[in-house]
Amino acid sequence: MGSKSSLRDEPSACVTISFGERFAASEQFEAVYAQGMGLVERTAAYLDGAGRQEAKQLKPNVALTYSTESMRLTARLLDLASWLLIRRSLRDGDITQEEARRKRARLKLRTSGRPSHIPNFNELPEQLQQLINESFALSDRIIRLDRSLEQVTATGDAAPRPSKNPVAAQIAELQAAFNAAIR
Repeated sequence: MGSKSSLRDEPSACVTISFGERFAASEQFEAVYAQGMGLVERTAAYLDGAGRQEAKQLKPNVALTYSTESMRLTARLLDLASWLLIRRSLRDGDITQEEARRKRARLKLRTSGRPSHIPNFNELPEQLQQLINESFALSDRIIRLDRSLEQVTATGDAAPRPSKNPVAAQIAELQAAFNAAIR
């Protein structure tokens, strides 16, 4: 067997794939984005419509909880929607990685303040309870994604670099075999 040049020997053929770029271009991101923006729209419609009417019928101590929690819900959803918009803008090339990092630093993604900690939660209107629970579930998901993206970026994954990738080497061998068969 003669000496053959293969792509696996060339460092430029093996590049680390950016999780952030792959995620932003994925159906998973589109699903999270649609879920988040849908939740923002449903919450706004509820708070401006039926929620306003339901709040007027609550006992004073529950009405105070309603007011407080609707403000917290709105703030939480604004941060989540901002995160989604930043990721989409980065994906679409509307902002740079550095701009995204700066904008992300201003957000307040938190895991605190669960319904079990909210006084009178079970006395709040059912739809508000549901929206609060959905917002926490979305928040948990986005916080996990955000941490994953930040860990990947902190390790330098955002910038492609040569690496030893056994899968890329196998793909290169397959490509070479198919190219030889075609000739």
